[in-house]
Amino acid sequence: MGLSDIAAGVEVVDEQRDRGVASVDRTGEALADRLDEYAEDLPCSPSAAATLVETYADGASVGDAARAAGVAPTDGAKALHLFGESVSPVGPMAREVVLDWLDGRLGRVEAVELAGVSEREFALAAYVETHYPIDGAREAIEGALAPGDDAAVAKRDALGETMSDVNDLL
Repeated sequence: MGLSDIAAGVEVVDEQRDRGVASVDRTGEALADRLDEYAEDLPCSPSAAATLVETYADGASVGDAARAAGVAPTDGAKALHLFGESVSPVGPMAREVVLDWLDGRLGRVEAVELAGVSEREFALAAYVETHYPIDGAREAIEGALAPGDDAAVAKRDALGETMSDVNDLL
């Protein structure tokens, strides 16, 4: 087979054909409906979880989003963690303390003191370390937590001057 055989049928045109972007989009379905299949694993109802995610995506804190959804702030943080959000109240060193407590190398009182957090924060950190995000749940909320809505854009614009980019590191 020669080059002319390979090139047979190839044509040059002035314009490209717009084929669009291939995607699978479930965002037309209500968020609460998409969360129904995870209801058994969530610390709140799917409708409360949907309100929580939407309020959190609008820029509210975890506590404010949980209150808007009618759930305790800790339950709101647990739900967001199960969706794949990073909500651990402890840093890397305190995380090691929590893991030592979970492994039985430290007593709870000593671990809470060493972690430097409240009992409630310690309990949430232990939950985060012992529960993995739900498989497929991140995809269910995809689009709801994506930046681009008016509140997220306004927040990003307001903080724009405080953020650095790659060129600042050079």
